[in-house]
Amino acid sequence: MSKPDLGAALRAGEFVVAPGIHDMIAAVLSNEVGFDFVYASGYWLTASAYGLPDAGIATYTQMLDRVSTLARTAKAGVIADADTGYGGLLNVHHTVLGYEAAGVVAIQIEDQEFPKKCGHTPYKRVVPVEDMIEKVKVACAARRDPSAMLVIARTDARQTDGFEGAVRRGLAYADAGADIVFLEALESEAEMREACARIRKPMMANMADGGKTPIRSKAELKEIGYALAIFPSITGLASAAATKKALTILKQQGTSVSPDLPLYSFTAFNSLIGFEDVWAFERRWARAAKERQM
Repeated sequence: MSKPDLGAALRAGEFVVAPGIHDMIAAVLSNEVGFDFVYASGYWLTASAYGLPDAGIATYTQMLDRVSTLARTAKAGVIADADTGYGGLLNVHHTVLGYEAAGVVAIQIEDQEFPKKCGHTPYKRVVPVEDMIEKVKVACAARRDPSAMLVIARTDARQTDGFEGAVRRGLAYADAGADIVFLEALESEAEMREACARIRKPMMANMADGGKTPIRSKAELKEIGYALAIFPSITGLASAAATKKALTILKQQGTSVSPDLPLYSFTAFNSLIGFEDVWAFERRWARAAKERQM
């Protein structure tokens, strides 16, 4: 299945909005709604698969499995979080190869120390800038097809080195060859504007609901100077809210039939998840009932 070309979209000046996809139900729903690009968030794929926090607990192998499954399920191009590259330079090299083979259109690598933490939580630490520059160079060199998979360099230095330190790192990562630069957890629109003005590479905004960065619309982000934005929390938080409401109603009322509980149509969901193809297969290949009884 051919995926949309992220590089071509950015060169054409198309502003890219990528919702975070936390599980495969959200993935098939994103197919139905229609997005050209989606985001594979380490935080949300870890939470949905293992019920664990984004604190460097999930391994490369586990995350590659989740990312590969999303890339197979989503019609959209997958922009994939790869944390720190899961180790040193050799690990970064193999992570890029694995994600590229999975079919992602962009891989994101950050400059935190391992074990990393969610960018909008405390106690982060970053590696020396020289170490991350080497990771960016290795990631760029590892790709078999640089036009098909872009490298996103993320810095988490805003909370450790201040805004100026984060900008200096963003500039260094751009010079090292990153296709897209991502300054995580900026704390005001003024910082967002200045970062975009000073770093002359496509800039990615993280619209993490409940995080440190103010949420702005697609039109506002484009005017600020960003080229693309991820909304990593949207499906995970929406699903958590809906699930808690459903479970609470069941606990309190003893039934799922309630005017307070909207449910997705089971018939429609069967179609969404692919049962019609299963039934068509069975109609074609199943033996007649009388033949089975012989």
